[in-house]
Amino acid sequence: MTDAYRTAPHPVGPDTDAVPAGLATEDVLARTASELVAGFSTGELSPVAVTTATLRRIDKRDGELNAYCLLDRAGALEQAEQSEQRWAQGNPIGLLDGVPVAVKDLLLLAGAPTRRGSRTIEAAGPWSDDSPATARLREHGAVLVGKTTTPEFGWKAVTDSPLTGLTRNPWAPDRTPGGSSGGSAAAVAAGLSTLAIGTDGGGSIRIPAAFCGIVGFKPTYGRVPAWPPSPFGLLSHVGPMARSVDDVALALDVLSLRDPRDPAALAPPVGSYREAVRRPVRGLVAAYSATLGHAEVDAEVAELVDEAVNALSVEVGLRVELADPEFADPLDTFETLWSAGASHAVAAVPPDRREQLDPGLRRLAEAGDRLTLADYQAALDARTGVGVALGEFHERYDVLLTPTVPIPAFAAGHDVPPGTEWTRWPQWTPFSYPFNLTGQPAATVPVGQTADGRPVGLQVVGPRHSDDLVLAVCRALEAVRPWPLTAPDAG
Repeated sequence: MTDAYRTAPHPVGPDTDAVPAGLATEDVLARTASELVAGFSTGELSPVAVTTATLRRIDKRDGELNAYCLLDRAGALEQAEQSEQRWAQGNPIGLLDGVPVAVKDLLLLAGAPTRRGSRTIEAAGPWSDDSPATARLREHGAVLVGKTTTPEFGWKAVTDSPLTGLTRNPWAPDRTPGGSSGGSAAAVAAGLSTLAIGTDGGGSIRIPAAFCGIVGFKPTYGRVPAWPPSPFGLLSHVGPMARSVDDVALALDVLSLRDPRDPAALAPPVGSYREAVRRPVRGLVAAYSATLGHAEVDAEVAELVDEAVNALSVEVGLRVELADPEFADPLDTFETLWSAGASHAVAAVPPDRREQLDPGLRRLAEAGDRLTLADYQAALDARTGVGVALGEFHERYDVLLTPTVPIPAFAAGHDVPPGTEWTRWPQWTPFSYPFNLTGQPAATVPVGQTADGRPVGLQVVGPRHSDDLVLAVCRALEAVRPWPLTAPDAG
């Protein structure tokens, strides 16, 4: 890596002169990955030009947004030049050849430190391994621009850490982008990357995707191989984030390929998600649960989600019924398993360095330390109960529709919305963590903005192994409710 791992505060740096002048304009940053690949194939577009424009856009905006914690300018341009040569010779090596991709700093990227937002992890290597996701991206020719910010060990649903500071929302920089994949969401929404990879242990892809107005997908557990295993165990999924459903499907075709290091990984899919996402959805039966039976939802969010569900019914042809899944809020179950994961995540941190941890993470880990084996087993049993209830629910309904987050993005620098009675982040994310307990596929797609311009998302949930169906419903909604591909001033 040519740029050092940057700690807060961190301007992107004065390396603009390292980017060749006159090669690109920022209009290419509004293109989807699918459009870029099509342009590379005809010679209309250049991987070097697209990467150049991306780096310039990072220079322009990331000093404010703080989406990246590490950039590899020289490496990205070298990868783009190699891609350009392959396209010129008619020999692209994969589905994403030349497409800029950002990787969340919880996932290994060979040659780059993976510090997970923590001052307790040193930058010195060697960092010689790729995660399965980054390995597949590299094999398919993606231009790996750098690493995106995360809260420490991905422990919460906003993005700030003792190491890299505060990340902001491209639509409203005074607001949070959500988390824990907030850097990835901000990068995609602002045009600082075409695609990004995130992780989702309790909503960490879907929450920031909704807050930043992009598409985020948590696949069925095991659909995307992961290694090393997350300290949060079966709760944590790896998935793509993009500005269109087609791009998510394209990325999933790459990410879902086999990796021998994950014993829990599913077999590679038989067909292509790029094709399956176009399957007809008219006539499918969808349950719409506006509250999951217990959540309080902001009035503007509720109205926008209601309108989107109506569009799925009237314009797309889904048979929508009002129905709540029959399970109690599994908040206590989730928090037991989450605190156990936090305890495991920080177990290797020497006692004399624990004061360097995010105080909230330290308290969460201490709660996990106090759990008994019986507590943990009871939570696993309760998790199974939620899975059974939703499995039976999906015998009647093909998909479940809900708000993604019950509130729009709130002020940056807070773990919970200021002025509320909430004290813990899962209390304001009731629509996301249940489906980490069950391992189901769940996606968020933008459906509009509040009066003051904050994006709102609708969540589509399907039974396990119905990833193609979930994305097909999202694509159908996207077709009748199109959304801007970049945030204001992003290109």
